[in-house]
Amino acid sequence: MPFNLLILACLAYVAFLFAVAFLADRRAEAGTLPWLRSPMVYTLSLSVYCTAWTFYGAVGYAARSGLEFLTIYLGPTLVFVGWWVILRKLVRIAKAQRITSIADLISSRYGKSSLLGVVVTAICVTGATPYIALQLQSVALSFSVFASDTPDGWHLPDRDTTALWVAAGLALFTVLFGTRNLDANEQHHGVVMAIAVEAAVKLVALVAVGVFVVWIVADGPADIVTRIDNSPIAGWQMVPGRWAGLIFLSAAAILTLPRMFQVLVVENADERHLTTASWAFPLYLAAMSLFVVPIAVVGLDILPEGSNPDLFVLTLPLALDQGGLAMLAFLGGFSSATSMVIVAAIALATMVSNHVVMPLILAFGERKGKEPGDLRRVVLLARRLSIAGVMALGYGYYTLTGGSGALAATGLIAFVGVAQILPAMLGAMFWRGATRTGALLGLCAGYGLWLYTLYLPSFGQGGVIPVQVFVEGPWGIGWLRPEALFGIDGMDPLLHAMFWSLAMNTLLFGLGSLLTFPSPMERLQGARFVQAFDQSGPASSWARGQAEAEDLLVMAQRIMGEDVALAYFQTHARVQGKDGYLPDITPDFMNDLERRLSGSIGAAAAHAMIAQIAGGAAVSVEDLMAVANETAQMMEYSARLEAQQDELTRTARQLREANEKLTQLSVQKDAFLSQISHELRTPMTSIRAFSEIMMDDDVPPDLNARYARIIHDEAIRLTRLLDDLLDLSVLESGTVQLSLRSASLHDMLDRALHAAGSTRPERAFTIQRDPQSEQITVTSDIDRLTQVFINVISNSRKYCDAGAPVLRIAVRRKGAQIRVDFIDNGSGIAKGSQALIFEKFARLTDSAQAGGAGLGLAICREIMQNLDGDISYVPGQGGAAFRVAFPMVLVLPENRRT
Repeated sequence: MPFNLLILACLAYVAFLFAVAFLADRRAEAGTLPWLRSPMVYTLSLSVYCTAWTFYGAVGYAARSGLEFLTIYLGPTLVFVGWWVILRKLVRIAKAQRITSIADLISSRYGKSSLLGVVVTAICVTGATPYIALQLQSVALSFSVFASDTPDGWHLPDRDTTALWVAAGLALFTVLFGTRNLDANEQHHGVVMAIAVEAAVKLVALVAVGVFVVWIVADGPADIVTRIDNSPIAGWQMVPGRWAGLIFLSAAAILTLPRMFQVLVVENADERHLTTASWAFPLYLAAMSLFVVPIAVVGLDILPEGSNPDLFVLTLPLALDQGGLAMLAFLGGFSSATSMVIVAAIALATMVSNHVVMPLILAFGERKGKEPGDLRRVVLLARRLSIAGVMALGYGYYTLTGGSGALAATGLIAFVGVAQILPAMLGAMFWRGATRTGALLGLCAGYGLWLYTLYLPSFGQGGVIPVQVFVEGPWGIGWLRPEALFGIDGMDPLLHAMFWSLAMNTLLFGLGSLLTFPSPMERLQGARFVQAFDQSGPASSWARGQAEAEDLLVMAQRIMGEDVALAYFQTHARVQGKDGYLPDITPDFMNDLERRLSGSIGAAAAHAMIAQIAGGAAVSVEDLMAVANETAQMMEYSARLEAQQDELTRTARQLREANEKLTQLSVQKDAFLSQISHELRTPMTSIRAFSEIMMDDDVPPDLNARYARIIHDEAIRLTRLLDDLLDLSVLESGTVQLSLRSASLHDMLDRALHAAGSTRPERAFTIQRDPQSEQITVTSDIDRLTQVFINVISNSRKYCDAGAPVLRIAVRRKGAQIRVDFIDNGSGIAKGSQALIFEKFARLTDSAQAGGAGLGLAICREIMQNLDGDISYVPGQGGAAFRVAFPMVLVLPENRRT
């Protein structure tokens, strides 16, 4: 088959996956494909476990070691069939705590420890590098089969370059579809759908090759049995210790591999999907393993001696002139490798950004987290760079090791590495006495021993560790040799590393937990994790009233985005009965905000950011009592009392706030009536006085003209006041007639700025605008909309108390809606006044300071309601900020048009 045809097919397949991922993302956003969250798609996504190791390497494993390859399938099968309650508890905990990764799980359970998050991240990244190298090696080898002219078919002069291009392409795909959302709890529907498609492709490909081998090459199952009896595989003898160890390793891997945790836990849309996966995924594994031995036996039988058994799936069809089948097999192997690398990169990038980048930002960046700025871009950039870094590490391992080892052996190195997380994970879920100190000691000891006994030796003797250390031990201490610790020699290197690393890990984890006492936060999290099925809701670790709502809003906007954060705060305010306000900072709100931010930056970073603003992470006495409470009856009774108390508190607060608002409005009404009386009396008095003077016959003509001008000006002033009152009345009644026409928003703002320039013209006022964003044609009542702009700009010129006043005008279009924000750099409006500024009787200052009757913002509110828009005050922007929102094209019934 021509090599250029292979490249074309590969590019077409990648383009197809791009289209699948893009379409799934678009449909998921529109909510038009509910089957994206179906249990079968979820089950197929779990096939990311079946990498190039199981597609190519399982056949090579069978050719070299007989039925030992089955251990990599039996471990996950035992977990899903017999221990799926562990999986269910993992998913339940992750949803309740908004867990984003396996590092986040460990960090959150043990007191939301940033240090533990870093340690687990380091283990996962280091453990993933051999596995990613394995996938690059498999793809490079499969390319070389088609490109080589030699009989064996797998020697490619520039195989490293092939692996480099594959790594770069996978990094690009992962960045495009794996870092679209900051919130890691928002499922990557495009990626999951692409992986599900790849799952079907690799299963069909492997089964197709198996059917070809059994019924076309051989004469059916009976012939295959005969060939097995005559092959080296028949002489295989089971080694019980290694068999049990490998089953344990693969069972641990299904729980601790970062990519498996990502698809199994984070991408889970419904806990009930595990019920389907508990039988469907073992069936998938059985189908993947069904033809492994037949392919291995036939390959050993008919291919030249010395042929690479890892490539039998490809070389058998090619040797028998089955180009189409070989192409299908190549795409199956390509799918196996790419799906693993994509998901692993997403999971590892999330861990690096949440547990390395965010702690660095908190340690060396702004200390209080209240300064304006957008952390979302920083975190997303960190994730994208982390994806590239993970790919580079995998490629580096591949080039340093030469990619010469058997695929299965390379994969087992990674299995032992990530298995170090298992003791801390199981302790987190089932042992309330497990402590942060114990977990840290166990993980560090297990990680260090794995590096020393298995990972570094995989680079070869003399590669990283000198040959002398392998022979004599470090500093001549023989019992510290990497492959013969404590003098135990002759043991299988893999089992040797697994035994000592996990034994020391578990021992130190248990001793460290028994000899140390958990902190209040650890005890609280321990109760949440261990009793995950018994809790009706999460307990709170925050005391009441430790932070200001605006400070928390600014911090949340940096993580969640301005619109999402503001909507989140307003939703909680409505739940508390405070529509139009920011919510009260209750312990429940703080706890929910922490969980919401955890989905974006991890539990430890979210807790640390809120703690910086709240002044500490105090755990109340009530929380500790809740941890100690063991009876369901008391918990239920306490919850009922708390709910009743919350309801009474909410009702009392609503009544108190309503009374306070009525009192303020009453005072404002009295002041308003007094002001109106003054405003009406003053021009009327002037008109009466000067008209009486003009009635005298001896008034000189020049004075007569001067007094006439005064009477005219006062009449205009009186008319303007009466027009405002009449305009407000008409607007409130909803009977106003609107004149619709089109105009440029840029021109409207120019006109408003010019008209408002007469307000305190002596002040130097800096205006910041983006003319490009203002090039929008608006169809509305242009004059009334401009009137709103003029009033808001005039208010800024009146009230902005900054030494060098600046007004920033920001225009944003969202679909058919336009938003114009007017933000100055003053001290803003006091929290107590924000809910009253749009009332008819409200004033920011007294009349002596501001002048006028205080009707401007009330009229603006009524105008915007009549224009199907809104004007609102936006807190947390560093100064006074007003948002004017309106449709780009106003559509009105005929009876309201002029």
